[in-house]
Amino acid sequence: MAPNVLMIMPGFPGEMPLFTRGLSEVGATVWGVAPGHVAELPAVARRHLSQYLSVPSLFTDERAAIDAIREWTRGVTIDRVCCLWEPGIELAAAIREALGTPGQSREQALRFRNKELMKQALGAAGVRVPRHRPATTAVAVRESAEVVGFPCIIKPIAGAGSQDTFRCDSMAEVEAALTQLGHIHEVSVEEFIDGEEFTYDTICAGGEIQYFHIGYYRPRPLVARTVEWISPQTLSYRHVDDPWVAGGRAMGEQVLAALGFDTGFTHMEWYRKSDGEVVFGEVAARPPGARTVDLMNFASDVDLFTGWAEAEVHGTFSVPVERRYNCACITKRAQGQGRIRAIHGLDRVRARCGDAVVAVDLIPVGEPRRDWKATLLSDGHVTLRHPDWQETMAMADFVGEHLQLYAG
Repeated sequence: MAPNVLMIMPGFPGEMPLFTRGLSEVGATVWGVAPGHVAELPAVARRHLSQYLSVPSLFTDERAAIDAIREWTRGVTIDRVCCLWEPGIELAAAIREALGTPGQSREQALRFRNKELMKQALGAAGVRVPRHRPATTAVAVRESAEVVGFPCIIKPIAGAGSQDTFRCDSMAEVEAALTQLGHIHEVSVEEFIDGEEFTYDTICAGGEIQYFHIGYYRPRPLVARTVEWISPQTLSYRHVDDPWVAGGRAMGEQVLAALGFDTGFTHMEWYRKSDGEVVFGEVAARPPGARTVDLMNFASDVDLFTGWAEAEVHGTFSVPVERRYNCACITKRAQGQGRIRAIHGLDRVRARCGDAVVAVDLIPVGEPRRDWKATLLSDGHVTLRHPDWQETMAMADFVGEHLQLYAG
């Protein structure tokens, strides 16, 4: 009998339809839940759902949402509850508890969402975490900044990525950040770690790491999210046994063990300082965003959307992983405002990089450019791969310099 899997947000954000497909392809009966009408879902998601429930109150009234889901699934055993979108992680845990479904509990989920609880647990386990203090008022933010010291970082307790995150080198910059944080109830004020920024991403089953990935940001997201002209790069590192990343890999294993993660995708960010010290950043019970799972797939010519689903539904991972390539995703931001009116340099990129270019997804001419502060992928991206690390970075830099989008 096919296992029944409840998928929260099967069509959003971007990669979710592919994870929904993965669940279907490993034999699950997929029950989708989201706030909107089924017609609003991408075609891929609709094609791989067996059932769908629209719950307008899904993220505004937890009790009403759970009651609606319980009534909808009455008489059916839900074997797994999945959510790979950061804002729904705690909701998924609450639904599991209400339905008696195994998986991450609310208490466990909270440690992956609340950055203060997360760092407290990991610090107690011996993981090197930044100095940190929570704050719910402007006065507390100022006091925390004084205690932590400058430079410091102010970020939402339950945020995702680097959105609403500020580096402050002085109390004047703290005051400036406070003017932009009025919509956030609680923040973490923490030590700024000056170093290179990496990721450690995994697929786990039964408490065991079945697959892992090392990613690298150029430049680090805090810089990329504050300087518009930059073409940010996310890279997938092929040589995962290299001493350059050994400390982060070991830390990632320690983090997941300390937090008791069992089954699913995880995404951890960590820093490597110039003296070699490795420092924890944050971890989430979800995959990395901004098409990073695509990089993992291109690096080994595999399908980790289905690989994750196999681990989630069957507790196994049978994907053969051979790390053949380094990969890079280069995000582009148009110059000017309004609609895209020209794309220059794509022919030069193809001539320079050849078959190394594996994906091009740019906003078409005539379409409005996106708000670069509100989306990681901005106005499109180019993905490439190559066996050599230095050549991968050189080609990524070429794309960043020579491919330009113009709006007006």
